[in-house]
Amino acid sequence: MYIDDATLDRWIKEDVPYLDLTTHVLGIGATAGRLTMRCRTPITVCGTEEARRIFIKLGATAEEWLPSGRRVEARQQLLSVTGSAQALHLGWKVAVNILEYASCIATRTAALVTAARAVAPHIEIVSTRKGFPGTRELAVKAVVAGGGSPHRLGLSETILVFAQHRVFLASPAEFTSRLAEWKSHAPEKKFLVEATGLDEALAAVRAGADGIQFDKVPPAELVNYVAALRAERSDLVLIAAGGIAPDNAAAFASTGVDALATSTVYHGAPADIAGEMELTL
Repeated sequence: MYIDDATLDRWIKEDVPYLDLTTHVLGIGATAGRLTMRCRTPITVCGTEEARRIFIKLGATAEEWLPSGRRVEARQQLLSVTGSAQALHLGWKVAVNILEYASCIATRTAALVTAARAVAPHIEIVSTRKGFPGTRELAVKAVVAGGGSPHRLGLSETILVFAQHRVFLASPAEFTSRLAEWKSHAPEKKFLVEATGLDEALAAVRAGADGIQFDKVPPAELVNYVAALRAERSDLVLIAAGGIAPDNAAAFASTGVDALATSTVYHGAPADIAGEMELTL
């Protein structure tokens, strides 16, 4: 996945609007040094490519780095760069923030993937659009690094009808009677509907929906819904959403759905990354 230079430049400029005043005042900017970044706990790494590019932009040399998606143990080296103290300090916090937040998303995604695939080897973990605004490029990369996939990259990509859409229709009957017509407007796209109960789901499927996303349906009920819908049509896309977490991912995965949609990967403490500076001669 590629994050463009303009985005990296914006991240640098956000932290360094003019100059590194501390390094300037101390007069150490031209002094040569090395910065090594290590994780303090086991993580799934993400963001090393962007951190490396940032240091190169600032005039440093990236000597060693681990690719995103690698599972590493505590104290393992993620990235090593050499250059002037000015270059190292200009990129330090930007790079650490990228690594800490991207790696924490990748690590939580990997935990969900591991838990779910222990009982359903082919199930997908898909991330929602509920990340912090302005961070989607890095968040999507982190989810992929952790073994997941994006659920919907944006409103322009997929058709997913919520109750909030149906409230603008005259009646439930209008929705089912016009579903085939609406599908014809985007024939290359699947037409998915979110439902909270089996009757609602069956009505949508019988009207021609290609898949159902169930919101906040407990696994004990969901397994029966999936069986009923698969009996109706075996090619349906079925997704569970709402409250998916590592401690219940296996239970949801065992219901027979195709994917678990979640925003829990975005929530939690960032990874703990240490930046170790040293003078070089």
